[in-house]
Amino acid sequence: MQSTDWPDQHSKMLRELHAKGQSYAEIARALNARFGTAYTRNAALSRGKRMGLVAPAAPKPARWPEPRRMSASAGTGRRSREPAGRPIAPLPPAPAAAPVRLRCVGISPRLLSLDQLEPGDCRYPYGGDRDGDPITFCGHPRQAGSCYCTPHFHLTRNPEAAADRPAGPLTLRLVAAA
Repeated sequence: MQSTDWPDQHSKMLRELHAKGQSYAEIARALNARFGTAYTRNAALSRGKRMGLVAPAAPKPARWPEPRRMSASAGTGRRSREPAGRPIAPLPPAPAAAPVRLRCVGISPRLLSLDQLEPGDCRYPYGGDRDGDPITFCGHPRQAGSCYCTPHFHLTRNPEAAADRPAGPLTLRLVAAA
């Protein structure tokens, strides 16, 4: 269904300029100059689509030039203008990554769902590795000041980094509330 919000002479000029290969930005500028309107590029583009006009063919993107190959003078820091004698070999496939060995804790989790957890229960997650695999939680009593039980607290901390940090004195100051 065509919209009737554009006068016929505007639509006719849009069709003619589009047939000449002008962009919609150029068409909008020409329409505004001729008829004293305030059409935008997007308004001209939308009207052209409603009229069934196909977008003008976009210019083909310029091809990137072939990279220059380094010749025997590569060690001098200068590039040779002529290509090297042999083509560049593709990179070998990357070696397969070794599986990561995870640390584990000798604790038997209670495997509670999220809605079964109490405020003082360990929140260390289990499962969820595969699609449809439910995520459950440890559920043992938490360590004070942590959301994990003591074994999971130590599992999640880097033991080498903890030893490197010196424990400093802590001074608390009481302030009267207003």
